[in-house]
Amino acid sequence: MSAESTPEPGIPGEAGTTSGAAGSNGPRHRKERGRRKGLLIAAWTAAGIVVLGGTGVGYLYFKLNGNIKSVDIDQALGTDRPTKVDNGSENILVLGSDTRSGANKQLGGGADDGSARSDTAMIIHVYEGHKQASVVSIPRDTLIDRPACTDAKGGTHDAASDVMFNSAYSTGGAACAVKTVESISGVRMDHYLEVDFSGFEKLIDELGGVQVTTTKAIKDSDSHLNLKAGTHTLTGEQALGLVRTRHGVGDGSDLGRIQLQQAFIKALVNQVKHIGLFSSGTKLYDLADTATNAVTTDSDLGSLKSLMSFANGLKGISSGNMNMVTMPVRYDPSNPNRVIVAEAKAKQVWTALKNDQAIPKTATEGNATGEAAGVVTS
Repeated sequence: MSAESTPEPGIPGEAGTTSGAAGSNGPRHRKERGRRKGLLIAAWTAAGIVVLGGTGVGYLYFKLNGNIKSVDIDQALGTDRPTKVDNGSENILVLGSDTRSGANKQLGGGADDGSARSDTAMIIHVYEGHKQASVVSIPRDTLIDRPACTDAKGGTHDAASDVMFNSAYSTGGAACAVKTVESISGVRMDHYLEVDFSGFEKLIDELGGVQVTTTKAIKDSDSHLNLKAGTHTLTGEQALGLVRTRHGVGDGSDLGRIQLQQAFIKALVNQVKHIGLFSSGTKLYDLADTATNAVTTDSDLGSLKSLMSFANGLKGISSGNMNMVTMPVRYDPSNPNRVIVAEAKAKQVWTALKNDQAIPKTATEGNATGEAAGVVTS
């Protein structure tokens, strides 16, 4: 179904829409070294797996319940937030951090300095009826004004101007990241989900890999990825490399990496819907154990029962009913390695989400793009 400039309420727009126009021009981002950039885009699928794995009772239930980590976002942010919209829709902020601690140090490289950044951020808007969704990726390189915020431990952090979006998480953790997203968009986040490096890799392996087709060869020594053009069943390590790579394809920018991530999410959702999860009770438990260990949630979802109920409401959304876009941005004329919000078009996106309407196609046209669209298909 094609998205129209004036969409009907409750319809997420053209399935498979990606951000930016194919012919958009802009300075190419120069390759950057430094910290390996993390991603945690598996929370959406992990939540669905939790539903399937939550059929156990007694010890297994309490074991899985004890795996889940949660953050009290509501208490940290208080009442100075956008109004909660009661129209049957939900907004979930999915974040990925590149923490260098624990098993993630081996996967991501770099120093174990205890710090972390949110290098992947997606707003998942679930439309009324929970049959369709729009996913809005926020580029980590976006220069924004970060609001003052209070973290989950009660620490306060001053506002800052013209800083990268991903600094919000490294400054004040999940609560500050949510505060920043709500400040940028004016949209209330109903829930928060996060998954870690090692959990993502293990989850893909537990699923038996994810099949994708690459239209071009992708080789990136930084993310340990070397794929020829063709169809592949990616292992956890390869999947992690794919969604982290930025130098192996496109213009080397974070925008190109987002395009790869969005394509991978669609393949991942398709994979989960078609594998034989019910063939083995052990497999079910292993998947649920991995998913619940990998995920951090807001306190409202911080129990197995709550997470199961939430995820059960998402199972009806197929990849064909997910409209994936990137927050409208343009290259910063003073620094080609940064982007700034295209305010007028971004406002169209946020207004659509608030009103539970389709994201207008006009909001996704003519924006900065990473030139990696179509390189990965499912």
